[in-house]
Amino acid sequence: MIENQVDKMINIAILLKEAINADIEDVKAANHEKLLERNDVKLELMQNISDSHTELNNLLSQAMQNGEDINKYRSCVDNLEEHLKELYDLNGKLASIVLPVKQMYKQIIDDISAINGGSLFEVSA
Repeated sequence: MIENQVDKMINIAILLKEAINADIEDVKAANHEKLLERNDVKLELMQNISDSHTELNNLLSQAMQNGEDINKYRSCVDNLEEHLKELYDLNGKLASIVLPVKQMYKQIIDDISAINGGSLFEVSA
């Protein structure tokens, strides 16, 4: 049961890594539509992995309470940890690409607002 839960989480992590890799490619290609289309899928995957994490903790706790040696799950949990570390690193890579673009747009908006007396658009009547 615990191994199945770990496998489920690994599969979700793999799907998330694939989505983030696709995001990185789409950011580089300025393909914003694909990025937006994937957001809902990624949010659902993130919720699934969070729910699965809670379930894994419950299963491990239950196994401990039943006197089971949970060290026998060490290798599969370590494998999951590696996938999650890769996911974390990949997400950092995406952020390092997206955040400078966000900052550039913010600077442009701030500059335009400053020129127009604090508003983005100058309205004349």
